Amino acid sequence: FDFSGTRKFDQRTGYRSQSFLTVPMKNHEGEIIGVLQLINAISQRQGTVVPFSLADQRLAESLASQAAIALTNRQLVQQLENLFEAFIQLINLAIDEKSPYTGGHCQRVPELTMMLAEAVNATTTGPLADFTLTDKDRYELRIAALLHDCGKVTTPVHVVDKATKLQTIFDRIHLLDTRFEVLKRDAEIEALKAIASGADKARVATELSARIAQMDADREFLRGTNIGGERMSDESIQRIENIGRNYRWRNEQGEEVPFLTDNELENLSIRAGTLTQSEREIINYHIVATIKMLEQLPWPKHLKNVPEYAGGHHERMDGKGYPKGLKREQMSWQARMMGIADIFEALTAKDRPYKEAMKLSQALAIMENFKQNGHIDPALFEVFVCKEVYLNYAEQFLSSGQLDMKK
Repeated sequence: FDFSGTRKFDQRTGYRSQSFLTVPMKNHEGEIIGVLQLINAISQRQGTVVPFSLADQRLAESLASQAAIALTNRQLVQQLENLFEAFIQLINLAIDEKSPYTGGHCQRVPELTMMLAEAVNATTTGPLADFTLTDKDRYELRIAALLHDCGKVTTPVHVVDKATKLQTIFDRIHLLDTRFEVLKRDAEIEALKAIASGADKARVATELSARIAQMDADREFLRGTNIGGERMSDESIQRIENIGRNYRWRNEQGEEVPFLTDNELENLSIRAGTLTQSEREIINYHIVATIKMLEQLPWPKHLKNVPEYAGGHHERMDGKGYPKGLKREQMSWQARMMGIADIFEALTAKDRPYKEAMKLSQALAIMENFKQNGHIDPALFEVFVCKEVYLNYAEQFLSSGQLDMKK
């Protein structure tokens, strides 16, 4: 046994170590995980330092055994917690790898959730004055935040990554480009046949030029519509229907068919964004899957609220959210915090394929509107703004071009 530490202790304190009893602490596998060392046994009769007795050794061995058990249990608990958190990170990594466009979402939402939770915990006035967080509460909330989108492992990649209205495995706008080229070729052939049959060449050329110009205009219109950047008007939807109905082309089987299939017409007619109603339902199902997955786990007492916290971030204060339609008073503060964090991260994310990175002021304005419309909790949003949680988050995770507000 190395007694250098004991010697240094004696030199530093002036104490004189004369007798020693050193007992190894072993775990259930016989591995030495520590040492119990006793110094200077004192004779009860003489009051002097004496060697440790065999009885002292047996007592020390018993104490070392109990200490080893306690230490091993603590190490096992810590190892299980580390393994559990690593497994959560594995799930998030799978989701991130599945979709590079939302890759950071599962990492950023927990960060923002905990920022807001700490700000609320520091609040001493208003409806949140009595809200407090223990270390166990923090751990439970962080685990819930890490798992809030675990159900996305069930969501098809082509729906999550749908950057344009016609995108499936590839962007079908290129098919429409090809069809327009086929129609232009057919129009040119018809014009040449008409001229060969004796039609006025100048008139045919003028008509051909007008037809091709209209095709080019309609193609550019569809390409712009496909992006889904602006809300569609009734006039735009009618124009899409006219294009789909008025143009006819021959497919690879030689059959004359409408220019747009029913599915293409449905997708191009999406009023806002790039998802159809059925695709939105697929996306929304991830929260149902999240709840189902989390409710299957035998959560210990200190983590029993994880399913409720993680499963409530798409609910609204007015009861119009999903999947359960819960109202404000039916939700915990923690679930409402996660709702704010999830929305703000999505608004300001700079890695989404269907939108540009939003400036901080614009995101806050939208959040304010959400507060007024019963979407998010007003008391929590007040803390979010007054405690400048949004700024602290923005400085860490947003690009410089988004930071149009400062402290």
